[in-house]
Amino acid sequence: MNVSSPTGERAPARLEVSHLRVAFGGLTALDGVSFDVRPGEIVALIGPNGAGKTTVFNAVCGLVRRRGDVLLDGVPAPRRTSALTARGVSRTLQGLGLFAGLTVRENVEVPVAGRLDGAGVVEARLEALHLAPLADRPVAALSYPDRKRVALARALVTEPRLLMLDEPAGGLGADDIADLGGIVRGVAETGCAVLIVEHHVDFIMGLADRIVVLDFGRVIARGTPAEVRTDPRVEEAYLGVKATA
Repeated sequence: MNVSSPTGERAPARLEVSHLRVAFGGLTALDGVSFDVRPGEIVALIGPNGAGKTTVFNAVCGLVRRRGDVLLDGVPAPRRTSALTARGVSRTLQGLGLFAGLTVRENVEVPVAGRLDGAGVVEARLEALHLAPLADRPVAALSYPDRKRVALARALVTEPRLLMLDEPAGGLGADDIADLGGIVRGVAETGCAVLIVEHHVDFIMGLADRIVVLDFGRVIARGTPAEVRTDPRVEEAYLGVKATA
């Protein structure tokens, strides 16, 4: 992790979320959620089903109506996807969102269509994620782990400054999860800020620099993996075990 400036001070936040609130009718989905992600850092959002993790992603990306502040490099975040991409934000989806009738290469090319250096960047990402041998195959013919890698390559092809990964380990086996962890850590080491929503807690505990735990739309714990692992409020949220003083 590299979150310090050359002077030794902590680097400014790439993403800063303050007092984020989202409501759907009379249901409060997020209630005062605050956290930040700094360059070179991996921050994970975890919590039980329905805790509000993906809603945070959707709020940051402007897909749901939000209250509170969302800043990118200290400046209010736009609410349009194209504007977010231009500001260096890239996101994967739980459902992958790939074009089944297109080849691997064609899917990865979509975000950089029209860029003069697009072809070179695409080929570099295909090589880095071991997709080059599959580049001309239709995505529909691939295994699920390979489709996951295509979705990640497509998110990385824009060379983001903030990468948002929505359950990247879902549906993967142990070997693929280990490979994924190495890829994500390598991305962070380039200075990219990484924000992950994930249910696979063991994977996150071994990867994240900091963890924010949500339950019923509120932050109930935050800190390093070691700090979060021993927090009784986290055990209560996941296992229904009552925290004691």
